[in-house]
Amino acid sequence: MDERELLVLGLLMTQSQHGYQINDFIERNLGQVSDMKKATAYAILKRLDKQGCVNVTVEQEGNRPPRQIYSITEEGKQLFYELLRASLIHAENTTPDGNIGLMFIDHLSRRDAKELLRIKLDKVQGLIGAISKIPPHDEGIGVNLSFRHRLALLECNQNFLIQTLQELEDETI
Repeated sequence: MDERELLVLGLLMTQSQHGYQINDFIERNLGQVSDMKKATAYAILKRLDKQGCVNVTVEQEGNRPPRQIYSITEEGKQLFYELLRASLIHAENTTPDGNIGLMFIDHLSRRDAKELLRIKLDKVQGLIGAISKIPPHDEGIGVNLSFRHRLALLECNQNFLIQTLQELEDETI
């Protein structure tokens, strides 16, 4: 399942938008949730247009260059709800970034391993601080749930790192 399609369709569920608006919203408001690049968003819009999930109209204001406005179709709404349902029930057993490194940590001295894990802990704590400062969104609960989930995962990682560093200090692992 491609959650990026869900993201684009979800944004179009609220209103018709041009590509720049979609990309700007993702970049400004959803940077902690999605790392989708502009080129990817445009490719998805083009694909959704070919599938009949979005309509594209051209609009021109004054001397500005023409821009394409994307609107979701009934087929697009059906796809949105299918993807939404699939996303909410989806569970996967993924290997977090850095997990492979943990497998080979014994190739480092304990001192180096602890130093590197402390650096990682600092980075995780920085991310927690940044996400904790994001103000709550007023419209609906969805965006807030997404940020809360991301924060919970980071806090879990923080707790793991603190515990692991303590175990390395105590040599209990």
